[in-house]
This record gives sequence, structure tokens and C-alpha cells, in this order.
Amino acid sequence: MELAAYYQQMCTIRRFEEEVMALVQSREIAGSVHLCIGQEAIPVGACAALAAGDAVIGTYRGHGWAIARGVPLAELFAELLGRASALNAGRAGSPYLMAPRYGFLGENSIVGAGLPMAAGAALARKLQGGRAVSVVSIGDGAMNQGAVHETLNMAAVLGLPLLLVVENNGYAEMTPAAALTAVPAHERAAAYGIAGEVVDGNDPAAVAQAVRALRAEVLASGRPALLEAMTHRLVGHYSGDAQAYRPPGELAAARQADPITRLAARISETEGDGTVAAADEAARVDVLAALDLARSVPFPDPADATSGIYAEELR
Repeated sequence: MELAAYYQQMCTIRRFEEEVMALVQSREIAGSVHLCIGQEAIPVGACAALAAGDAVIGTYRGHGWAIARGVPLAELFAELLGRASALNAGRAGSPYLMAPRYGFLGENSIVGAGLPMAAGAALARKLQGGRAVSVVSIGDGAMNQGAVHETLNMAAVLGLPLLLVVENNGYAEMTPAAALTAVPAHERAAAYGIAGEVVDGNDPAAVAQAVRALRAEVLASGRPALLEAMTHRLVGHYSGDAQAYRPPGELAAARQADPITRLAARISETEGDGTVAAADEAARVDVLAALDLARSVPFPDPADATSGIYAEELR
């Protein structure tokens, strides 16, 4: 993928997330959401290095992963708006959406719980005998969850084609990562006898290169791998987070490393400002058009409230 393509996709995710925040504030979206603003380069770069048959599982901060995997914007908006979307019929909302036909096996709101799910997908791919991997994203705080340790150990023992991407944004919710973790995530990989690498998570091309290499290694070795992507969260942990825990100047410094700003400067140097402006406008038009389309999707029929929940004979 060329830099301009990376840039447009990152801008699309950023614009999508900004519109989602506005929809929360206007109460068109119920409840809170977890946005990936500042972390767009990781899903964009990672998904650019994956094959169609690979499985992707995100966290509750997973809108960017769904978009990077090719899930249509209008369907995502409709799901978040509680409409009868083609994805999950309004049942999943922001933190539980999934789109298996796009290779996106979903999100969940339990910290670290995506890894056991990804191990199951990896086991399926191993048993099917194909050359596909299961990729799962978690935050740095999730590395301290028991299920993560147990799953990495099991995946290493069973030799599962699993690639773990740790999005280290410096905070486990509202607690600095340094206050919780003594050993960097990528160094922990050695404890399971698997490959562990670290990458600049604000550079989509670097992320793509790292994921491509580790994916090949996973398939060649028959063992899992771990990639720690260093980044910054430029918004609160959730949409209502006032971020009072951040020390003065920290957020301003983080914005200096904004992956979109960095890539825009790089593209402008080689291709001119016109390429950047065109990508910005294309992202804006696509996102707003998708939101308009999503608003035309009807709300679910209340008569279907128990569909898919209870066995037919119990309804």
C-alpha cells in the first residue's frame, strides 16, 4: 500500500471517530464509546499486511480495525446508531460489533478477552490446514490479565498461528503503563518461547512491514508471535473521560507525534500538498455520506427482540 493510501484510510478512521464522538454528544448514540484517535496507524498498517483468510479480533476500541478490514462505513454507523444494520441488527453497538464476512471476528468489553477468542480462531485455521493466521489486538494493560498469560502459553504449546498486537498507548485506562508493568510487552514473549518485536505504532508503513514479517514467521515456524506497537491515545479512555489524570503538557507532546500529521508532512514533501488535501476531502465526503445512509436505516422491530437469544420452542 502506498503512503497516500495509508493516509486516506487513517483520515477516514479519524473522521469516523470524530463523527462518532459528535453523535454521542448529541445522544444519537446511546452510552459511551472508546475511540482510537491517535492510534489509527496500527490497524491500517497491520491489516494492509494480512490476507483475506486471516482472522482479526479487536478490543472495545476497535472501530479502526473494522474499517481497516474493509467493513463498510455506513454499516458501522448504522450499528452504532442502534439501527437494524446488516452487521448485527443494532444488537452489538460500539463495543461488540463483528463482521465475519470481512474477516473481522469482533470486539468485546472484557480486558484481554480477545486473546482466547483469537486462539480459537487460530486453532480452527491450523486444523483446516490453510496458510492463515489469527490476529488479535489488545492494550498494554491487558498484558497483566491472567487469560492473556494462559492463552499465550497454550498457543505456544499447541503451536497456533496467532499474532498478538499490543497497542501500547501508555495508559491502562487511567493508570500510566509504567506504574503497572515492570517488563515491556515484547520482552515477555521470551517467557513463552515465541518471537517478540517492538515497532513505532505511529508509522503505518513500519507497522505493515513488522506484521508482514511476523506473519511469515508464524506460518513458517508454526508458533505464535507478539508485536508491541508504541503509540499515543489522543483522547480519553472513553467518551466521557475528562483526562484529569494526565500531567500538564503530556497531551500536547503526544499530539506532536500524531500519525496523521506526521504522514501528511512526509507525503507533502514528496508528492505535494494537493495529495494530502485530496485525501482529507475524500475521507470527509465518504464518512458524511455513510452517516447519511446509516440514518436512513430503520430501527429494529421490537418483535424481533428475542430472536437469536432463546431456542424457538422456548419463545
